[in-house]
Amino acid sequence: MKIHINTDHNIEGNERLQSFLENKISNALSRFENYLTRVEVHLSDENAGKNGPMDKRCLLEVRPEGKEPLTVTANADTIEAAVSNAIEKMKQVLTTELGKQTSLR
Repeated sequence: MKIHINTDHNIEGNERLQSFLENKISNALSRFENYLTRVEVHLSDENAGKNGPMDKRCLLEVRPEGKEPLTVTANADTIEAAVSNAIEKMKQVLTTELGKQTSLR
C-alpha cells in the first residue's frame, strides 16, 4: 500500500509532516493493506492561511485493488484533526465495502 501526500500552497508539506502522516495512515488502515494498492491524501487550508473554524481540509482517496477509488473528506481546525476524522470515515467506508464483497461471494 503506497501512501502519497499532496498539500496546497498554504500548507508546508515538509518531511516531518510526511513521515507523521504516513505512519498514522499506515497504522490506521493496516487491516486493509492487502485490499488497497494506494492511498492519496490531499491537504488544504480553505481560508488561505487565515485562522478560522474548520478551515483545514483532508480529502482521503483509497484505491482498492481492481475497484473504483473510494473518497472521503473531513474538515477541522487542525490538519491532524482533519486527517484523523478522514481516517475514521474511511475505515467505516472500507468496512462496509469489504462487507458487501464478502456477502456477494
